[in-house]
Amino acid sequence: MPKLLAALLFAVVLRAQTPAPEVKDPLGRTTPQQSIFNFLEACHARDYSKATYYLDLSRMSAADRSRNGPDLARQLEDLLDDSTFDIATLSRDPGGDLSDLSPNIDKLASFEVRGEAIVLQMEREEPRSGNRIWVVSASSVALIPKAHQSVAETPFEKKLPQVLVTFEILDTPVWRWIALVGAAVALWYVGGFLAVALVRLLKPITNASGFRGPLRFAILATGLRVAMEFAAPATLSRTFIERGLGLILALATAWAGSVALDLIADRWRLRLNPRLQAVSYSVLPLGRQILKLTIFLIAILAVLNAWGYNTNAILAGVGVGGIAVALAAQKTIEDLFGGVSVISDRPVLVGDVCRFGDRTGTVMHIGLRSTRIRTPDRTVVSIPNGQFASMTLENISGRDKIWFHPTLNLRRDTTSDQLLRVLASLREILTTHPKVETGPIPVRFVGVGTYSLDVEINCYVKSTDFDEFLATQQELLLRILQAVEQAGTRLAVPLQESFESRGAPRPQA
Repeated sequence: MPKLLAALLFAVVLRAQTPAPEVKDPLGRTTPQQSIFNFLEACHARDYSKATYYLDLSRMSAADRSRNGPDLARQLEDLLDDSTFDIATLSRDPGGDLSDLSPNIDKLASFEVRGEAIVLQMEREEPRSGNRIWVVSASSVALIPKAHQSVAETPFEKKLPQVLVTFEILDTPVWRWIALVGAAVALWYVGGFLAVALVRLLKPITNASGFRGPLRFAILATGLRVAMEFAAPATLSRTFIERGLGLILALATAWAGSVALDLIADRWRLRLNPRLQAVSYSVLPLGRQILKLTIFLIAILAVLNAWGYNTNAILAGVGVGGIAVALAAQKTIEDLFGGVSVISDRPVLVGDVCRFGDRTGTVMHIGLRSTRIRTPDRTVVSIPNGQFASMTLENISGRDKIWFHPTLNLRRDTTSDQLLRVLASLREILTTHPKVETGPIPVRFVGVGTYSLDVEINCYVKSTDFDEFLATQQELLLRILQAVEQAGTRLAVPLQESFESRGAPRPQA
């Protein structure tokens, strides 16, 4: 029995120490910003009874709540809509702004009535276990009637026809909408004029015509944001308009960045070697598009983050989608990275003659997916870059000189004196030729074969033009044959052919 009581007591203590689970508030009062946003939505829908749930009326009797609560909500709506209150300044954190005032208390707005500053606050309450909500504090609710005295027509509104002041669209006097539309039209033309002026100013330096569009939209968004300080719509309308203007400004900035990127890429392309066509036509456009997409993605994510959306979840979704696409297109991605490897390492360039595998050809085009090569048969071979990058590539056009290394097979009956004369003559031919580069021993007697004496020639023709090499090789071979003949010997022939030339009978099979 004592053990059972101890176990029950331990369970009770453990339950008391375990925090109660969070309860989702049906009225959306989880954060200060969300609470005021939903409060204004209820007021604009003229549901002031619902709006009272966003006010702490605990210090009022039940009768006063039902009688005065809706009026207090209406007065607070007027205060927030007719002032410069910005809902974006409120915290989106369930814990509130920890740097503001004290824990569980956030500043809502401040107003000035006859030189006296009135500050309204929000307070975090827990009406029941686990249900933590943000409402306008009870002390601030008591100040709403006094603060409402600051709501009055401006001197400018008193001079306007009353219909423009009293008639409202989206809880905003119609004159403010007219002023904002007029400002937008004026800013559009002013922005166009300033954009053209800037393009003409920068024309001696660079072609900045692409900046006209983003500059015009940036001037429009910035100017309207300033105009809203003088003709502010109701809070919710102002919030959505400010978000739209922020999006326009961010996209205009990204647009300007992409135009600047195009200018830089074009200048770089003009300075590239004409043979680097793969960079000009493949990597440069792809890299430019990727950078542009990145710029716009950063701009959009920054705007979404400012709006309060969880950009980490968006990036995680993009990452999962990217993995799925990568798995579905493995060969394409392999060829893409192979193309990047070929283009960046540059083992061959467009126009080069190369040996790939057991074939030879001239590189016609290096793309991101495949490389096209024209063979000596005048056919065009297309090789996927994933396969091409893994091959052993021999760049024949990369030679700085061409190797000339024939082997002479002199007759077996060549005497040593004849051999010495041949070696001396060949050495003189090679060392005196202007297009031949020789080493210390360009001609050497390398062996005695079954039917010949072998003489090896090792030198380079100083030319990268293969046709010029062929002409020089022909000249050298003719002079070598003349040197052999002048030495009194001849080149060896197969033994069977020698017998046939002497009239010997052919061996029977």
